[in-house]
Amino acid sequence: MPITHRGTVRRTAAVLALASLAALLPAGAGAAATARPSSLQRDADALVADGVTGVSVRLESPQGVRAVRSGLAELGTGRPVPRDEYVRIGSTTKTFVATVLLQLVGAGRLSLDDTVDRWLPGLVRGHGNDGRRITVRQLLQHTSGLPDYVEDVVPDLSAAGYRRNRWTTYSSEQRVAFALRHRPSFAPGTGWTYSNTNYVLLGMVIRAVTGRSWEWEVRARIVRPLRLTHTLAPGDRPFLPGPHAHDYQQFEPGGPMTDTTIAYLPFDGDADGALISTAADTNRFFRALLGGELLAPAQLAEMRRTVRTPPGHGDPPGARDGLGLDWTPLSCGGGYWGHSGDGFGYLAWPATTADGRTALTVSLHSRPGDEATAVRQIRDVTDLVDHALCASR
Repeated sequence: MPITHRGTVRRTAAVLALASLAALLPAGAGAAATARPSSLQRDADALVADGVTGVSVRLESPQGVRAVRSGLAELGTGRPVPRDEYVRIGSTTKTFVATVLLQLVGAGRLSLDDTVDRWLPGLVRGHGNDGRRITVRQLLQHTSGLPDYVEDVVPDLSAAGYRRNRWTTYSSEQRVAFALRHRPSFAPGTGWTYSNTNYVLLGMVIRAVTGRSWEWEVRARIVRPLRLTHTLAPGDRPFLPGPHAHDYQQFEPGGPMTDTTIAYLPFDGDADGALISTAADTNRFFRALLGGELLAPAQLAEMRRTVRTPPGHGDPPGARDGLGLDWTPLSCGGGYWGHSGDGFGYLAWPATTADGRTALTVSLHSRPGDEATAVRQIRDVTDLVDHALCASR
């Protein structure tokens, strides 16, 4: 099973060969028996039919708010996925961190062309990695060539390994040191590959520039001004607030489900993927960002300057990567902005139109153990988003 943690392990593939899941659904958790379900509900139900244990979707547009859910909050209980649930948003955290960095750029506190060594002297050295040759922009856009630390903190990709290692904590410096055991993927600026190490370093840059942690700056600059009262950085506390659904990871094809609701702290605890939020808060953040509330026009334009992501990285066809913000084309023309996030047993997929007027967040509560099912479920998600955003026009 590949480890990815992009989102898409781009933390791991995960949960359930569920031929019988439909029979477990409680009344009202999927399509209503007495009324023809909406297309949004049908697409959510399709994900459950394709093996996801629980799904929630929230769509906000000038026409109002629509929310649907399907599947179970906890297998064996019959309880539906809660409304307004807390979810881990994983690598969607990166967009919050990138926004803080670009605010600092706009204030003249640093430059996108500053080297990593300018702010973290001597830290990035070894096996051909050199912070004197890597810029802040390259960290933000995954063009640094730095290796990803994530596989180093998953020494045993199994249910037993998850349980044994989930409480282990690492400092940002330790995560970077894991990555620097490996040679770079390419010379800085000559390629693109997703690496969580980039954003661990950006969290450290924020502290070097401001004297405060990335969590503090995200709260002060984004969470409080936007009144995101259900968005938090839990640090090393591994539990989700309530209400929440349970997350499930399948660690091998056809294998059993493992409840992974408790965070895997080796990679759920830093600037690359630590935040917990709700769909309402996530939508509010992306609508504010794309609507120009958080960044000056020059910095928002920099954020939306994209490079093509090469095939084989788990992105939808035609996807492009900006500075902590991804662009995905729509079948009806144009595209949407967002940044997915996942980990053991969960996937968050926010999608917002370019003007910030329409936002959608999809949350999945399981991940499959085989690549073919993972690819199919991601296609189900992108189809749901495509249908919803095209219809909202």
